Parts: sequence; structure tokens; C-alpha cells
Amino acid sequence: MTIVPIIKRDYIANLAAQGKRIDGRNFDHYRKIEIETKVVNKAEGSARVKIGNTQVLVGIKMGLGEPFPDTPNMGVLSTAAELVPLASPDFESGPPREDAIELARVVDRGVRESKVVDVEKLVVTPGELVWLVFIDIHVLDYDGNLFDAASLGALAALSTTIVPAKRFGEQLPEGHQKEDFPLPMSEPPISCTAVKINDFVLFDPCFDEEVIADARLTVATDHNGDIRAMQKGLSGSFSKDEIQKVIKGALDNGKEIRKKLKEVTSS
Repeated sequence: MTIVPIIKRDYIANLAAQGKRIDGRNFDHYRKIEIETKVVNKAEGSARVKIGNTQVLVGIKMGLGEPFPDTPNMGVLSTAAELVPLASPDFESGPPREDAIELARVVDRGVRESKVVDVEKLVVTPGELVWLVFIDIHVLDYDGNLFDAASLGALAALSTTIVPAKRFGEQLPEGHQKEDFPLPMSEPPISCTAVKINDFVLFDPCFDEEVIADARLTVATDHNGDIRAMQKGLSGSFSKDEIQKVIKGALDNGKEIRKKLKEVTSS
């Protein structure tokens, strides 16, 4: 992990004490968000998302296979993340690191717990054959807040995914849908991440803010304003008031991000 010089830590903390951030944003504001879908022709669904200088590419691949024994009437979701050295000098090649595993788990939990993908509609033969959905996250540039960028990328890619029934037609039983169809989806939750630096809560942390943060909290909310998932990170803690502040910020920012996602995926 990059070692942030003490002078830079003091500079960021002193700015926060003055109600300022190193890039001029308000504490509860996000950097510019860009979403582009259908960027990988060979994938069933794909998206590229930029939040500030952080950039991720998400691809969706699908196939047929057996369901998990404990969920015979559900399709299978699987999420993986890759942090390549090209994205940051902090990332190393080789087996998935702890932070890559955590990133995949946070995205997977947000998708799974919110039931944004109707996995029951991905069953071909109960207990025997179901559709498998593989979410692959590739970090292209890292400047903080991978959780939100990866989550948004996964939702954008899933929202434009086409189930390749025609390609797998020979494996599908008679009477089953053999023409391609959109992945069955419901309203997606939006994940918003904030960090705590001293006694200040900052949303969408850039890299320098993230590496000096005491604590991190990601909150996923749906279009009804309900919390669908939460993930606490780092060794510090949040007070009750700070948690409420994060939830409010997640709701406010989530509404705007959801609008942007809808504009892109419905066009």
C-alpha cells in the first residue's frame, strides 16, 4: 500500500477542518460520473464506468450449468474482480488479493441481497439446469472509491445483458425459450460510499482521501429509499449521527446516480 507522507495527511485533514477538500468538492458531492454500455462485443452485457479518474470495465458472461444444491430453483450469480498493475502501482499481478476479493463480495452482496436479478426466472429445469451469470470486474484506473464504480458498472452491464438462449439452443429442453431475451431485472439499488477522516465524513473519496481514512461505510439504497445492503471497512468507527449522515447522503446521491443509470440503460 502506498505510504502517504505525513505532510499530505496533515494537509488533507486541515482542509477538512476548514470544510474543504483537495479537489474543491463539498463533503457530500461526487466527482463527475460517466457510464457507457455495450463496450465489449463478445460479452452478453458490458459497461465502462468512470467516477473522476477511477475507471472500471465490467463484462457479463452467461452459460448453462447445475444450480447450487441449496437453491435448486434459482439461477447462479458469481462475481470476480481483477486489480491489474496497469491501474495502480499498488496492484500486483498474481492470485486475487484480499482487496480484490472484498470488492467482488461487496458488489455481489449489493446485487444478490437486493434481488435486482430475478434468478428464479433463470431456471431451465429445477434442480438440474439453470442459467449461470458471471460478473467480471476489471479495474482500469484507480483513484479511489472502487466500490461505487464497480457496483455501478455491474448494474449498467446487467441492465443491458441479453441471455444467449439461441446460442445454447441445443442444450435447452423442448418448450423452453430458445430465442435471446433480456436478463430479468428489477429496479437496481445504488451503492454510495463515504469515509471518515478525523471527525469528518466525505463521500466518494479520491485516492489520497481513501488511504488516510479512519473508517469506510458503503450503503446501497433502492428507489423506495430502503437500505438493501451495508458494508463497513477499515479499523475506525462511526457514531450513530455519522451513520445517519452517511445514509442520508447515500439516499440523496443515489437518486441522482439512479437517474443517470436509467438514462444510459434505457437509450
